Amino acid sequence: MKKRPQLTGRAAILAVVVCAIAMSLAYPVREYVAQRRQIAQLEKQQAQALKDLQELGERSKRLDDPAYIRQQARARLHYCGVGEKCYVVLDLSKKAKRPKAGSPPQARAPWYQTLWESIEAADRGTGQRAEAGRTPAP
Repeated sequence: MKKRPQLTGRAAILAVVVCAIAMSLAYPVREYVAQRRQIAQLEKQQAQALKDLQELGERSKRLDDPAYIRQQARARLHYCGVGEKCYVVLDLSKKAKRPKAGSPPQARAPWYQTLWESIEAADRGTGQRAEAGRTPAP
């Protein structure tokens, strides 16, 4: 009994042809998938742009209403109508750093002095601000 070879010539040619077809289809399939992904992204951007356009249209309609303009002027700019008494309530819960009544104001160095001090600090290579009123040793 003669043993048949596992891989015949025809099978080898068929395997090469199948591999060639797979290799020739790989690039177009990859491009197709990338284009579908790009189309989906562009559709999402278009939907967002249409939503923004609709919101801007609604805002434009509101800005045509004089009552809305008056309400915004009162809320944002603290405008009052003729003959009205308006009050502004300050939020004192957020305590700002204010100098105390008897303390002297803190003097700030002029901008050119601050600039010069930063140049001196850069020359020394310390990366820190030079002390005020002190000239570095040469």
